[in-house]
Amino acid sequence: VDYGHAEVQAVFGEDPREYSVMTKEFIGDDEGNLTALVTQDVEITDKGPKAIEGSEREWKTDLCVLSMGFVSPESYVVDELGLDVDQRNNIHAVYGDYRTSAEGVFAGGDCRRGQSLVVWAINEGRGLADSCNEYLLQKREDEELSSRTTGAFANLSSMSPRI
Repeated sequence: VDYGHAEVQAVFGEDPREYSVMTKEFIGDDEGNLTALVTQDVEITDKGPKAIEGSEREWKTDLCVLSMGFVSPESYVVDELGLDVDQRNNIHAVYGDYRTSAEGVFAGGDCRRGQSLVVWAINEGRGLADSCNEYLLQKREDEELSSRTTGAFANLSSMSPRI
């Protein structure tokens, strides 16, 4: 038990933590403020959590912090964009470049490296922004070069009538 839990237990006589509980509903007031949570006890089975009927409880609440484990990026994003993934189903993009298998699509942070520290996400976000900027600057330069007419007929476009 960490210090905060031990202190609550000493003051109120019981461990404040609740296990095997799932949140069923967030309740708010007319102004959109959170006022309560409705939870239900669950039994952990080999097929996942199973709700225990009649175990619903309402908890007075004014703040809820969601802490969820990261498994991998949402598959519909990967599938729709046709992105390559690694063995853990994270989006494949080389560290430092961040380009994916789809033209103009970049990936960094948890969706590229998997669950990690927030400092890695910040670092990769900055690197990804630089890589994306370089890509866009190069794309603009390539488009400008391809739009320039060269050779013997370079000036004819300005002499032809507009139809």
